[in-house]
Amino acid sequence: MKLAGTVVAAYGRQYRIELADGTTLLCVPRGKKSELVCGDQVSVLRTSADQGVISSLELRRSLLYRSDHFKEKLIAANVTQVIIVTATEPAFSDELITRCIVAAESQDIKVLIVLNKCDLLEKVAVATATLTPFQALGYRVLPLCARNNGASLLPYLAGHTSLLIGQSGMGKSTLTNALVPDACAPTREISQALNAGKQTTTHASLYRPGASSALIDSPGLTEFGLRHLSVEEISQAFVELRPLLGQCRFRDCRHDREPDCSILAAVRHGDIDLRRYAAYRSLCAEIG
Repeated sequence: MKLAGTVVAAYGRQYRIELADGTTLLCVPRGKKSELVCGDQVSVLRTSADQGVISSLELRRSLLYRSDHFKEKLIAANVTQVIIVTATEPAFSDELITRCIVAAESQDIKVLIVLNKCDLLEKVAVATATLTPFQALGYRVLPLCARNNGASLLPYLAGHTSLLIGQSGMGKSTLTNALVPDACAPTREISQALNAGKQTTTHASLYRPGASSALIDSPGLTEFGLRHLSVEEISQAFVELRPLLGQCRFRDCRHDREPDCSILAAVRHGDIDLRRYAAYRSLCAEIG
């Protein structure tokens, strides 16, 4: 008999599948090729008390992945909210945040930005200033300290399958442990010499912080390629560009040097953040 389940962890070609009653099976897929990720809904055939075979994959409602010139890296499926975790230390990249947002917007997924380690009061102002352009666009920013009040994120998780994503050292696993005490996600301190995080999460895992929510903790990012998106999709994923698209003199305007470009005019007038525009041009150039 086929059993419905959810992929809650992936280890190469083996997958931990959570069944409806909360029990889990360690399963392998049929065939040689396998591209399953946390959040996937599957059907399995039990082969023993704690093992099974994945027989089919259900239609995905969303799929987050990154890509470059050479390969694609699947991240999570059926996500309804992306939680980008930043911190007062180590330093984080606003361009990487933009790329995560573009990936989410392209799949019509909600975005929440968490600013962690707000107990480091002397560093809060600089980190907050870096996030101000995103807040001005309507993206929610939640300041917290995962070690002290990580549970303040719980109300934002209700009704969602949320993906924690961000650079190493931002505190994603510490936040996971605060929200799901029995998760036991491994954590490490940041490198003070390099002002950078050390990756501790080696594979994505899905947890249940509440009856109506799921939380996926993912490995730290150093880059987020989006070569699978078209220029049109990237343009639509920048919310500040949407009202201006189609208003340029030329229908095939690249919003680079063309005359009477509505987006360049908005940049000149200060209506579009310069770093956001630079990130947009960088993404367009990558896939050009």
